[in-house]
Amino acid sequence: MGENERVAVVGITGFLGRELPAVLAEKGFATTGISRSGSGQISGVDHWQSADAPDFAGHHAVVNLAGEPIDQRWNERTRRLFRESRVDVTTRIVAAIAKLPADARPKVLVNGSAVGIYGDRSDEILTDTARRGQGYLADLCADWEDAARDAESLGVRVVRLRTGVVLGKNGRAFQKLLTIFNLGIGGKLGSGAQWMPWIHVADLRAAIVHAVVSETLSGPVNGCAPHPERNRDFTRKLARALHRPAILPSPAFGLKLLLGDFSSALLGSQRALPAALEADGFKFQFPTFEKALGELVGSSK
Repeated sequence: MGENERVAVVGITGFLGRELPAVLAEKGFATTGISRSGSGQISGVDHWQSADAPDFAGHHAVVNLAGEPIDQRWNERTRRLFRESRVDVTTRIVAAIAKLPADARPKVLVNGSAVGIYGDRSDEILTDTARRGQGYLADLCADWEDAARDAESLGVRVVRLRTGVVLGKNGRAFQKLLTIFNLGIGGKLGSGAQWMPWIHVADLRAAIVHAVVSETLSGPVNGCAPHPERNRDFTRKLARALHRPAILPSPAFGLKLLLGDFSSALLGSQRALPAALEADGFKFQFPTFEKALGELVGSSK
C-alpha cells in the first residue's frame, strides 16, 4: 500500500481502536480519527474529524468500531443506546459515503458486528455463512449488518466482522474476568456446556487490517479464534493460569436474577469458526486459548 493511503476509524477511542493506527501504519496507512468532539489524543492519528460530519473522500477504507458495551443490564435506555451506537451510527456512515462522487468513495467498509447474530445454537458449528438466529441480540446484529450492507450498492466492499469475546490486557472483558477470579469466586456459568467464541485483541486488530488490505474478503466474517472453548473449559484454564480456584459456579437462574436479559448473552452458545478469514489467508498469532493465556497472564499451563 502507498504511504499516502488513509483509513478513517470510527470508535477509535475505545479499547480496540486505540492501538489500531500502529497496526495500520505497518501496512503504509495513515489514520483519520473520527470522534464526537472532532479531536483526541491517540498515538498514530495525524488527522481528526467530527463524527457529526465526517468526510471520507480520499480514504481507502472506513473502519467502524462504534458500539455501546453490551455487558450491562438491558433496559429501555440501554437498548436505545445499543441501537443508536450501532445501527444509527452505521447508517450515518453509509449516508456520508453516498454523498461522495463514485471515484472518491472508500473502497472498503469494515463494520463491527457480533456472534450474537447466531443466537443460542448449542453444539452446531457456525461458519460465516450460517443462518442468523433468534432473540434480541440476533435482531440487533441483523439490523446493524443490514445498515452496513447498504454500502454495497455504492460500489464499496463491505466486511461485517462478527466478533466474539475480545481478550486483551486492560480490556473490559478480561479485566472483569481477572477481578472475579482473583477474588476466588470464578466458575462456570450455568451448565458450562455453552461454547464461547473468543479472540485475542492483537489478532482482532490484525484481522481488521487484513480486511482493509484484502481485495477478496467480503460479507459476514467471524472475528474469533479457530478454537472456541466451552465455558467450563474456559473458566478452568483461566483459573489454573491465575492459580485460583474455579469452584463456585453461577447457576442460570442466579444470573438471570442478577443480570436480567443480559444473562442470555452469557448462557447462549455459539460454536463460531473463522472460516472466511482463514480461507483468505489470515494467520492467527493466538489460535488457542492456552497460547493467548501465555501472553495475557504469563502462563500457558
